[in-house]
Amino acid sequence: MWWGLTIAVFCEDLRSSLYFVNASVQEVVFASTTGTSVPCSAAGVPPISLRWYLATSEEIYDVPGIRHVHPNGTLQIFHIPPSSFSKLIHDNTYYCTAENPSGRIRSQDVHIKAVLREPYTVRVEDQKAMRGNVAVFKCIIPASVEAYITVVSWEKDTMSINAEMSRFLITSTGALYILDVQMEDGLYNYRCMTRHRYTGETRQSNSARLIVSDPTNSAPHILDSFERREVMSSHRVELPCKASGHPAPKYRWLKDNRPLEPDTRFRQSVTGLLIERAQPSDTGTYVCEVWNAYGNAEVVGRLLVKEPLKVVVSPRKVKGSVGSQVSLSCSVTGSEEYQLSWYRNGELIYPSNSVRMTGQNRENLVMAGMAKSDGGAYQCFARHGKMSAQDFVQVILEDGTPKILASFSEKVYNINEFVSLSCTVKGTPEPRITWTLDDEPVVRDSRHRISHYTNGEGHVVSHLNISQTQVPDGGVYRCICNNSAGTVSYQARINVRGPASIRPMKNLTAIAGRDMYIHCRVIGYPYYSIKWYKDSNLLPYNHRQRAFENNGTLKLFDVQKDVDEGEYTCNVLVQPQLSTHQSVYVTVKVPPTIHPFEFPRFSIGQRVFIPCVVMSGDQPVFITWQKDGRPIAASLGVTIDNIDFTSSLRISNLTLMHNGNYTCIARNQAAAVEHQSQLIVRVPPKFVVQPKDQDGIYGKAVILNCSAEGYPVPTIQWEYSKGAGVPQFKPIVLNSGFRIEVLVNGSLFIKHVLEEDSGFYLCRVSNDVGADVSKSMYLNVKIPAMITSYPNTTLATQGEEKKMSCTAHGEKPIMVRWEKEERIINPETSRYVVSVKEVGDEVISTLQIMPTVREDSGFFSCHAINSFGEDRGIIQLTVQEPPDPPEVEIREVKDRTIALRWTMGFDGNSPITGFDIESKNKSASWDTAQKTKDVSPQLNQATIIDLHPSSTYNIRMFAKNLIGKSEASNELTITTDEAAPDGPPQEVQLEALSSQSIRVTWRAPKKHLQNGAIRGYQVGFREYSSGGNYQFSVISVETTGDNAESLVLDNLKKFTQYGVVVQASNSAGTGPSSTEVAATTLEDVPSRPPENVQATAASPEVISLSWLTPPKDALNGNLLGFRVIYWANLPDGELGEIRNVTTSKPSLELDGLEKYTNYSIQVLAFTRAGDGVRSEQIYTRTKEDVPGPPAGVKAAAASNSVVFVSWLPPLKVNGIIRKYTVFCSNPHPTVSSEFEAAPDVFFYRIPNLSRNRQYSIWVVAVTAAGRGNASEIITVKPMAEAPARILTFNRTVTTPWMRDIVLPCKAVGDPSPTIKWLKEINGTPAPVVIDSRRSVHGNGSLVIRTVKAEDSGNYTCVASNSFGSDKTVLNLQVQVPPDQPRLTVTKTTTTSITLSWIPGDNGGSSIRGYILQYSEDNSEQWGNFPISPSERSYRLENLKCGTWYKFTLTAQNAVGPGRISEIIEAKTHGKEPQYAKEQELFTGINATRVKLNLNGWNNGGCPITSFTLEYRPVDSPTWTTAQRTSLTKSYILYDLQEATWYELQMKVYNSAGYAEKRVKFATLSYDGNAKSLAEMLMSKNTRPAEPINKQQQTLRMHIDIPRAQLLIEERDTMETVDDRSTVLLTDNDFGETQKQKSSTVTHTVHYQSLSQATGPLVDVSDARPGTNPTARRTAKAGPAARNRYASQWTLNRPHPPVSSHTLSTDWRLPTPRVAGSVDKESDSYSVSPSQDTDRARSSMVSTESASSTYEELARAYEHAKMEEQLRHAKFTITECFISDTSSEQMTAGTNDYTDSLTSSTPSESGICRFTASPPKPQDVSRVMNMAVPKAHRPGELVHLPPYLRMDFLLNRGMSCSGSSRGTASGERAAMGQACLEPQKSRSLKRPSRMAPPTPTEAPQASRDPVAQWQPGSAATLPHREGSELAQAAKLSTSQESLLDSRGHLKQSSNPYAKSYTLV
Repeated sequence: MWWGLTIAVFCEDLRSSLYFVNASVQEVVFASTTGTSVPCSAAGVPPISLRWYLATSEEIYDVPGIRHVHPNGTLQIFHIPPSSFSKLIHDNTYYCTAENPSGRIRSQDVHIKAVLREPYTVRVEDQKAMRGNVAVFKCIIPASVEAYITVVSWEKDTMSINAEMSRFLITSTGALYILDVQMEDGLYNYRCMTRHRYTGETRQSNSARLIVSDPTNSAPHILDSFERREVMSSHRVELPCKASGHPAPKYRWLKDNRPLEPDTRFRQSVTGLLIERAQPSDTGTYVCEVWNAYGNAEVVGRLLVKEPLKVVVSPRKVKGSVGSQVSLSCSVTGSEEYQLSWYRNGELIYPSNSVRMTGQNRENLVMAGMAKSDGGAYQCFARHGKMSAQDFVQVILEDGTPKILASFSEKVYNINEFVSLSCTVKGTPEPRITWTLDDEPVVRDSRHRISHYTNGEGHVVSHLNISQTQVPDGGVYRCICNNSAGTVSYQARINVRGPASIRPMKNLTAIAGRDMYIHCRVIGYPYYSIKWYKDSNLLPYNHRQRAFENNGTLKLFDVQKDVDEGEYTCNVLVQPQLSTHQSVYVTVKVPPTIHPFEFPRFSIGQRVFIPCVVMSGDQPVFITWQKDGRPIAASLGVTIDNIDFTSSLRISNLTLMHNGNYTCIARNQAAAVEHQSQLIVRVPPKFVVQPKDQDGIYGKAVILNCSAEGYPVPTIQWEYSKGAGVPQFKPIVLNSGFRIEVLVNGSLFIKHVLEEDSGFYLCRVSNDVGADVSKSMYLNVKIPAMITSYPNTTLATQGEEKKMSCTAHGEKPIMVRWEKEERIINPETSRYVVSVKEVGDEVISTLQIMPTVREDSGFFSCHAINSFGEDRGIIQLTVQEPPDPPEVEIREVKDRTIALRWTMGFDGNSPITGFDIESKNKSASWDTAQKTKDVSPQLNQATIIDLHPSSTYNIRMFAKNLIGKSEASNELTITTDEAAPDGPPQEVQLEALSSQSIRVTWRAPKKHLQNGAIRGYQVGFREYSSGGNYQFSVISVETTGDNAESLVLDNLKKFTQYGVVVQASNSAGTGPSSTEVAATTLEDVPSRPPENVQATAASPEVISLSWLTPPKDALNGNLLGFRVIYWANLPDGELGEIRNVTTSKPSLELDGLEKYTNYSIQVLAFTRAGDGVRSEQIYTRTKEDVPGPPAGVKAAAASNSVVFVSWLPPLKVNGIIRKYTVFCSNPHPTVSSEFEAAPDVFFYRIPNLSRNRQYSIWVVAVTAAGRGNASEIITVKPMAEAPARILTFNRTVTTPWMRDIVLPCKAVGDPSPTIKWLKEINGTPAPVVIDSRRSVHGNGSLVIRTVKAEDSGNYTCVASNSFGSDKTVLNLQVQVPPDQPRLTVTKTTTTSITLSWIPGDNGGSSIRGYILQYSEDNSEQWGNFPISPSERSYRLENLKCGTWYKFTLTAQNAVGPGRISEIIEAKTHGKEPQYAKEQELFTGINATRVKLNLNGWNNGGCPITSFTLEYRPVDSPTWTTAQRTSLTKSYILYDLQEATWYELQMKVYNSAGYAEKRVKFATLSYDGNAKSLAEMLMSKNTRPAEPINKQQQTLRMHIDIPRAQLLIEERDTMETVDDRSTVLLTDNDFGETQKQKSSTVTHTVHYQSLSQATGPLVDVSDARPGTNPTARRTAKAGPAARNRYASQWTLNRPHPPVSSHTLSTDWRLPTPRVAGSVDKESDSYSVSPSQDTDRARSSMVSTESASSTYEELARAYEHAKMEEQLRHAKFTITECFISDTSSEQMTAGTNDYTDSLTSSTPSESGICRFTASPPKPQDVSRVMNMAVPKAHRPGELVHLPPYLRMDFLLNRGMSCSGSSRGTASGERAAMGQACLEPQKSRSLKRPSRMAPPTPTEAPQASRDPVAQWQPGSAATLPHREGSELAQAAKLSTSQESLLDSRGHLKQSSNPYAKSYTLV
């Protein structure tokens, strides 16, 4: 109601203010039963007075009990009965005013409206909606109260709808939206709840239902719309537009016929268009277009965005002066249409001569000639509809009299000095300034200049400038400022130095009795004194004289003629002895004096004489008269007589015209004086209108007339005597603004007549002239008919009598009428009786109803009517009765509880006090029922607890209110669900399998605690701790049905104790946990190396080591000790022997080391499981020591005085050789001389020796540690003719390949020897070939460039001269990169693979390390790891689960990296997901939806990553993707077609791959029946042929059985696949039992690989270790390039007592083999016949499982053929796939293989395929009790169930003797002619003999398929000719009969003959 707006007016001069604290701009609506208070929130200083007015400017008055204004300005409207409603008071516009000296302001208009209580009801209508569409419920409210009613909530049954119900939405207009309607939405009742926002009354509507139907194609139908919306700016607005239709309609919005422009404020919501922060520009016409494929519709509505009116008056500060002009401007925003008004101090301003209003809306106010009374508050009001706004300013009119703000002062100047005088003055209007000198105007000339200007503050500044000042310029200067408001002046004396003199003075005239000034104007300066004399007497000489010596002024007080008239002399003392003077004569004039007179009291008609006497004053005197300020008119008959100094006024006959003020005026030369007196002619009072008795109507206004005349104007006083008794008059107190007031003419005005106003009224008139007059009258107050008493609400009980009374008051006669909801009640109606009685002045009318019925509930009204008015009272009658029973339904059924939900019916018009719920066992009686009483009425659902699982109960309910109890509700019969198991699994045991896995085994809970069929188990595991601080990780497993269950927990922490609990679960839930048992994973090698390894050389042979133990969590076991691996890095780049030592302490000393040698050191920790991770290599060199002796010394004579010495470095250098010392002695050991050689020089020339003297020579090496041991001592003699000798030693020279090498050959002799080089070839030396790579230097060295491996060998250098020869041999070793290591896989887990290897040849150089490379299968990105040279195995962690990886290993030596090893492959544990056979896929099917059970999917050991589900009708090419999401427990397919066959495909992915499941299903018809198999087949077979250009659709249908699926396909349009083996079966074949009990009969079904269209059964891309990587990469180039492998399976079904069941297979190349070719190991392939998956790379399948699957397939066939038309249908059985569940890998280096023979559900709809992986040939010897490869030939037999065997087909009805004996040709003849007529010409080759092979027998000898493989037996792959691969057995006949009349198989030429195909 009030806006926070403060408008203030501040008056600076008055220091006052006036303002509204808030300004109201809205109407005040309230309930008449509550009343309201409206404050006038204004304030001000000084305190303000507040008043309230009606919009008509009439000040309101108090009406007792109805309206009152409090002293604080609050207007209170009291609560009233309907009869007291007055539109003037209760539905009118008000305003209030606030006033203080600052002015008076009025508030904005406030519309005050009282709302009367009236009957109304709200309704909700039933709605229709299609499933998936939107439904809209609206609360229908009567228009008469719609503006006051708000929808507060909606209920669904008894539950309030809230925001948490995501599909339910309540709009801003109160509509209920139900989104995505579901069928269950039609089960509820919907009601709206409303509240009257003023009376607070609430209403609940009737209950409505939603009728839900299935979607049907239909045009849009508008559900919610709008026609007009108004919203305030910046608010949010919702434009509803919602339609139903199918398909779902689309929406488009337009504004003013143009598409909506993009705006973030506009948003299409569920309900329509949502506009945030609406703007005025959003106003317009909006169109919502709705359409779908079947039609369109639209919603058109108008949006009006309103802004609040805002008014601003400018300028904000207005100051003016009296007489000035003021202009105000009023700007209005918020609307372009408004009415504008101006107010001054609360009063409306009208245009006049001085007031103008300009502008289109009179927004400019211009006021000229402002008077003082025009100041105050000026307001501008703008009004538009019910909105109004105002603003105001205070106009302050100051006194504009000029005020001098700055001036000049007295000062002395010299002659010719410049003088500048200024005056600054303010005033309004702007003052005008003039200058005087000694009272004479200053004349402007060249020396006197005057200027004026206005400064920034609006002040006027005037300057008087005097140049070349002269003595006459001295004197009193005055600036005079004047404007229309007044005059002000300022003066000061300016002295100019010079001779003093007096300006001439003029004679003066003075007025006797007044004061007078005489000025002596002295010029010149200085002077000594100024004195005044009169008659030579120095003045002053009396008290009336005063002389101002400083400025020469003489003042005379109260001038007297006889004393003060005369000559006055001014004497100025110029010098001590010199004076000057001037005289002036003063004449005194005496003004007249009138003797006062007064008019006595006169009455009309009397005579009057009044004299006016001038007692004194100079003559002549002139006397005149005036009346009321004007000359007396002659028409008045007044006579004036003037005699000398007197004048009299005579009136002979007084009349009222003579009343007035008479003034006598006397004038002479001195002055004019006057005297005034009032003449009052008094007239006694008399009535003009006398009061008379009259009537007044209660609540209306009445005027009691009374007027009188007289003079003075008489006063009229009213007195009152209540009632009709003897009058006792008392004065009536009258106050302004009250209910009773006296009008100007004296009449008494009662604004609102009350009943107590009835009585006598006296009008008394008086004016103190004569006697008072008075007259009385009687006011008779007539009371209109009023209902004074009635019940607002009343209750009745159904069937009982009810009375309702109304009491009426008013003037008689009063008629009372009864109505029920605007229908007049006929009192003669049988059930209604109306009676009336009078009690005092009241009438009581009673309506009697007998008996009451439900329909009587509603609103009754009693109407009272008389001649003066009408009133009514509204009574709400509620007929109460016991409630209707609730409608009960089941909300949820559990094992021990049943949850109910009920819909409350009619409550009997009495609040439900509770519900009673009764439940009993079905077999018991209701007398023994369990009762739950007084369930809270706020609930609409309850749960019955403590029931027994799987028991049947009856349930019913009762509703209760205060009246009674309802009938029993509908009776429910419910059976409780199964309960979760009450007992834990038994005998939970743990077995640690590895460092990261534990096997958990357990048995099922006790039978009586299972509470249903155990479906699975929850295995929880956690790191074990006594406090149980870790949360359990849970794995769900399905039950196998066996008594003992097990699970292997993988990826556990190593050497960690785990606690395990197991819970059993059934369809109802999970049971209690078993007692926690603990086990510890096995130890593993440490996963981190020792840390902070430190090495220090302690001596030349000792290194001290220390390190830190790895963290405990990295040890993965009990630490047994540490291993130190170390090796020497030799100077030649080679590595020394790799050694290791162990220790239990974290420190060690390595001793016995080579001196001054660089060692590589690594440390690892080890546990029982083995060695852990090695530390990084550290390098430490032992300390230096003295070197060993040189390894060899040679000396030879070069001449008779020179000897050459050569030597080899020491074998043990033990440090850095600093130098060599050569010793020469003769004789030994006396040292004759020693020579030093550089450390890199190994030759020395000793000159100056004696010829033929024998010298001893030896050499010593020197290091920093000192001299080493001496070499051997050799002797030599210098001689002439010295024979050739070679100083180079025999030794080995090592070099990396591809480098240049020099082989030295240092020879001496005399003469110089010749050099020749030989190389040993095949043991025989031969001269070295000199070519581009080989040459001999002049010094004899052999140079070989770019050495190659073939350059290695022994090279001999031969030196010779005339006197001898010598030779030396150098062994050249060329180092090459190392050979490839032999890499194998030793261990796999789900996330790791361990590799080991055997190094190859090192290439003549020590292995420096390895590079391991790995890549995911089918990936070209490789990762690599560097590995230490001492490692022989490596484990890769964090690999993907179930994924194939490729590995290579490369060794490196000093030359570089060697050959890459062969690529090997290994797969981490885990496989693609599988669907469990025992799980039913479909858990619920009806006509339009199917519920799928997804719990059957298991992850194959690898977490599931994604899931795709698609479906389509079988005759539709388009797949519908239902959802792409994570795997949930179940999924529902909605909106399916009734009685339709669908194809469903699911794909479940994990890191190992994906599994696909395809099935077909049929929805039910609406009558609940499924479409039969025969009907579907018949409908499909009789369907018209599709156009030739359309893709032919293959009809598929299956029947789900637990472990197999029967697929039926329509093959009329499909070509027969030639390379399938076809077996024809009849109905009898499937029914035949196994006849042979004592022997094993086998058939072999052989097939080639399928065509590309079906995908490869065997792909060379699946080849594993041992394959040629290059060939494999080539094979992967594309599908067309893939090599195909044919695969043949033998299913051996032996005699029942034999327990061994094996599956054998062989693998063949599909191309012919070259004659004589030999199989090598490298030609063996480990392959899998799975199609582009790895399902069978590592597992086998049990024939026992396979046989059981075929048996179930046969049972399915027998079930299907019971359909009536099956024998006439055309169908084919295709492949059946049984996949493995093994997770063990078959890789080299693993433990012995275990036989894993399991099966699972088919991988895709209708496909049964056997898959297995045989062991690699090189590992066959390891295989125990498992399937092994076995040789076969086409035509060999396979063990099959009798219904899938061929032997009885081939032999039935005829004799095929010799089929198992004789030659191959004979067999072929028997088969081709007597037994079989093949469809196409193909030879069926059979073996010539069948003999059981022995374990050592060659593969070619293996011919007997009956032979059993014994444990431990081994076999290699047999050779096979390619031509044999082209053979296949294909047998075909018709479906109706396979045999002709002779019992032979028929031939069929029908290209569309249907067959059974077993692949």
